[in-house]
Amino acid sequence: MSAAPEHLLLLLLLALLVLQANGACVELEPDTEAVANEGFKLGCISCKMRSEVRAVASVNWSFKDPDKNDFSPMYRYSDGAGVIMDERFADRLNWRGSKKTKDLQDGSIYITNVTFQDKGTYLCTFSRKLIYTETFHLEREYKKEFVMNVVPRLTRSLASILSEVMMYVSIIGLQVWLVVEMIYCYRKIAAAGEEALRESATEYLAVASESKDNCAAVQVAE
Repeated sequence: MSAAPEHLLLLLLLALLVLQANGACVELEPDTEAVANEGFKLGCISCKMRSEVRAVASVNWSFKDPDKNDFSPMYRYSDGAGVIMDERFADRLNWRGSKKTKDLQDGSIYITNVTFQDKGTYLCTFSRKLIYTETFHLEREYKKEFVMNVVPRLTRSLASILSEVMMYVSIIGLQVWLVVEMIYCYRKIAAAGEEALRESATEYLAVASESKDNCAAVQVAE
């Protein structure tokens, strides 16, 4: 094996290790459109930048009605337990974030039986204490705010539909291209085989004719 493939394999392994090291926590934009009478996940992720530093975090969710100016406490998760703080969401909120750890990075919650009254602005707040030493701590706060809309049924955007259509067109196009390539290769191989057979037949006839002439010359000499 040459050195180039070995180097490429080594780079690929290093890339996978880097992805595994940094891919444990990925901050994504939350969905903002819920369907009435169905469940909906309120996503909120705050990735800790230095994984080697110990940390303790808590998550607070707040809600603001479209016609209100201030947020009201909605849900709090700390020390492995969640508390619903808004009666409008009583028995309808479940923790979907990090579990079995005090170093929370995923603060997502899940709303069951979404209603049109759930439409509004949601605020997720991470309160994280970074523990560098026993005597040196740093407090950090991360906030994520977004507006959630509630619709009677899920609608698809034109961009989503066009993307799906283009995906199917690409798949069909690739299949057609593969079929054409297979036919072309088959014809090329078949033509090469026929040419080889013709050359073999020509060589055989030439050898046979030469052998016949040699035999005739031998008989005349005798």
